[in-house]
Amino acid sequence: MTAAQDLVPLPEDPLTGVAAAVLGAGPHAVLDLLDVARHHGGPPVDVVRAGDDLLPRLAHENALDQALRLAREALRPGGLFVAAVPELDKLGPLRPTAPPPKVSGRGPDRQVTVQLWDWAADGESYALEVVRLVRGAETWEVANTVSTRHRVLSPEQVAAALTDAGFGAVQRLAPAECGHPLPVWVAVA
Repeated sequence: MTAAQDLVPLPEDPLTGVAAAVLGAGPHAVLDLLDVARHHGGPPVDVVRAGDDLLPRLAHENALDQALRLAREALRPGGLFVAAVPELDKLGPLRPTAPPPKVSGRGPDRQVTVQLWDWAADGESYALEVVRLVRGAETWEVANTVSTRHRVLSPEQVAAALTDAGFGAVQRLAPAECGHPLPVWVAVA
């Protein structure tokens, strides 16, 4: 069984929902962009997806072009690449320190996720620290933290990277069009 077959798309996942809207009713073999290197040489998949901050993180690590080429190779002809990408290129001069906290769940299952941004002097990249808080017995507790660095990508840079990797029909969907809080990029293999 391949990693793509192991993944079970969640109905509430807007990226998988966008792919299903384009490809039609499933089932579809879905692979996360982080898994394309391990999948190399495996059977073609229908969808490669990339979560919210993955493309900017890979760009900062100078690994975006290679990851997109591997994604293109993993897809069947007509398969889709779907990625949510924050558009922070206009925020660099403002250097905001954080977006609003994200609250999920209810009652004792409530969680709060906070992002903290530390911008580079040139506004072209930022350190991202994500802190997840969970309800403890009497107070909020830090469940985990993750720190990464990201390069700010403009829509033009995302479109060029996808085109250079061999994708066609590259399209940006606004949040109102796709149900995701970030713009979602769709490209066809």
